[in-house]
Amino acid sequence: MAADDLNRTEPYLDVLIVGGGLVGLGLAAALGSAGLHVAVIDRERPATVLEPVFDGRTSAIAQGSRRILEGIGVWPKAAPDAEPILDIRVSEGASLLFIHFDHREVANVRGAEPLGHIVENRAIRKALFDRIAELDTVWLLAPMTVTKLVRGPGRIEATLADGRTLAARLAISAEGRNSRLRGEAGIPVSTWTYKTSALVATVAHEHPHNGVAQERFLPPGPFAVLPMTDDALGTHRSSIVWTDRPEVIAHLVALDGEAFNRELAQRFGDYLGETAAFGQRWSYPLSLLHADSYIAERLALAGDAAHAIHPMAGQGLNLGIRDVAALAEVLVDAHRLGLDIGHGSVLERFQSWRRFDNVTLAAVTDGLDRLFSNAFPPLRAVRDAALAGAGMIPPLRRFFMNHSMGNIGELPRLAKGEPL
Repeated sequence: MAADDLNRTEPYLDVLIVGGGLVGLGLAAALGSAGLHVAVIDRERPATVLEPVFDGRTSAIAQGSRRILEGIGVWPKAAPDAEPILDIRVSEGASLLFIHFDHREVANVRGAEPLGHIVENRAIRKALFDRIAELDTVWLLAPMTVTKLVRGPGRIEATLADGRTLAARLAISAEGRNSRLRGEAGIPVSTWTYKTSALVATVAHEHPHNGVAQERFLPPGPFAVLPMTDDALGTHRSSIVWTDRPEVIAHLVALDGEAFNRELAQRFGDYLGETAAFGQRWSYPLSLLHADSYIAERLALAGDAAHAIHPMAGQGLNLGIRDVAALAEVLVDAHRLGLDIGHGSVLERFQSWRRFDNVTLAAVTDGLDRLFSNAFPPLRAVRDAALAGAGMIPPLRRFFMNHSMGNIGELPRLAKGEPL
């Protein structure tokens, strides 16, 4: 709805979400779909974040995350731009050993569903904007900032940059790694900066990828090839995530197109024929972050404001989407029972539910990075044994697939395909 409607018809909100990224908008869509009154505050104009130059990343949307997005009415709008992941191949350098994950091996009552989908972040954002525009109880105020947030008994009050004051039962920070509200609440964080950066680019290639994603572990860091939809001209495309030392990534970003394509051909290989990157190249420093607490008085953290992990295996956004489903479930259940949705007992259920999943995956991705980025010969033997074992033992392979698909653990209703 329009921002003017907020003053005219709804001076008191259930939830105020600060941060209108993928997690913040997703949470607004989930809560708005259940009838809660929500305002989202974001410093960027919607038109700006939908520009191709704003964000060149793609995201791997796991099977469970897709069900969540379906349940809140977002996935049908993003599906035309989503490429199914049918197979994943994980390998190490020049080793002949690899793991092959085939989606047909984990068929369920619905049949052989894709392991996940690759979608451009820009397409997900557009789908989220389109969805919340349909919801009468969701207001998006952007560009806008919160200049002051007061959290007290029974309510929070936020003063906006334009002078307005909004009141709500609960504030949610979806501001990302540098969350201001987390800092103001005095919540400590544990951080680790990796000695690597990631280059992201879109690559055109001669042959179709057939829905196969590649994750190749190399001493400088993983090199991932993620299948994308063909463009309007029928060009076969994949997204690459190239991890290396920051100075190497900076050099690669600065190369002209011809020089970069020569470097790309050496790293990419010829299994998809001739390759050429097109469009802009982006680089991102890599780090790990975990908040000591996801909650404070009348405040909850979601997505990267609570946890940020190494991008290998593409699980970062999936953790955020699972935060959305779990937080929406506990808030909606409390609201239906007439309880105070900002009460500490309600928020504690969200924290205890999500902490184990987030900490576990952060530890796993960090451990894999340390294991595979080390050229020490004894570790090479351990890596080869791990690849051989995971690849040759079907139950272990299926466990890894189901975990990456978001189908293991205490799942929110939305992740199981059930209504919120």
